[in-house]
Amino acid sequence: MAPFAPFEARPALAVAVSGGRDSIALAVVTHQWAGERHGRVLALVVDHGLRPESAGEARATCERLATLGIEAETLAWSGEKPATRIQQAARDARYRLLFEACLRHGILHLLTAHHADDQVETLAMRAARESGPDGLAGMAALVEHRNARLLRPLLAVPRARLTATLQARGIGWIDDPSNEDRRFERVRVRQDGRAPLAPTDGRSVRDQEVAQAALRALEVGPQGVALDQLAMSDLSKEITGRLLGRVVQAVAGGAYPPRRERLERAVARLSPAEDGGRSGKSRDFTLSGCQLMLRRDPATRRLRWIVRPESGRRNNKTPGQPLVPAAFFACGTPAATHLD
Repeated sequence: MAPFAPFEARPALAVAVSGGRDSIALAVVTHQWAGERHGRVLALVVDHGLRPESAGEARATCERLATLGIEAETLAWSGEKPATRIQQAARDARYRLLFEACLRHGILHLLTAHHADDQVETLAMRAARESGPDGLAGMAALVEHRNARLLRPLLAVPRARLTATLQARGIGWIDDPSNEDRRFERVRVRQDGRAPLAPTDGRSVRDQEVAQAALRALEVGPQGVALDQLAMSDLSKEITGRLLGRVVQAVAGGAYPPRRERLERAVARLSPAEDGGRSGKSRDFTLSGCQLMLRRDPATRRLRWIVRPESGRRNNKTPGQPLVPAAFFACGTPAATHLD
């Protein structure tokens, strides 16, 4: 937990618990860590309601946690469920419920049990989709959200160690049958044993480069986020794409930046070479819920790309979300294995 500091004097933490071995192990060790600091842990158990047994499993998980001295709360995904892309919908609902619960309880830190094996599977899936450098850097250990921080402290820990932790303490868990369902890509990757990949080196270096690019090229004002065209022209295409992707994601309130092919086309349109540096509304375009408009600043006479939500659309996903995501700014925390 040290790389995620600072915490409150008496830290309050939420742990997402499915009932499986990974999340139960995380809840157990987090409870111990918080107890040593006179803090508290709240386990959040999401019942997706996708199987008849799920409600009973959620109750059993809360009861198991109670015997371990861990407070637990069940969060139910109610309403009609989609017929397609069910895993993505369930994931979105899960995180919405988890962050709402953190806000309700005044908790700033939400922990999930993603571990080293999950990271390998994620990299294999992203490599199959030919993801760019961001995707092949793997899951981030820390992600800043509007109302809480998402922490993944186990990314360097293999599943076998988590299993051993529970076995050594005589603690049981529930195996979700969907973890063996080959309809899901992650299950196929796990069962087929695709070649493991290591996270690409230099993620923190690239994040520093994006942060520096933001300081040179980005300004937040009443019109939206302004990107100085001349400053952007001095950046590499990769850094320009990373910067633009994060701005668009933040302004539109999306869970992910634009797809790589769309982002590459957008980066090409930002180049002054397209019209010799002249401004004009004909250059305006949209990208992933945002309008990008080339305008000349009346004070400096410099051309700037204004990025704002697309006309007629509001950021309903995360109302009040800051325009500039925290990922732009490097905190200088010493690197740790799971943060590489």
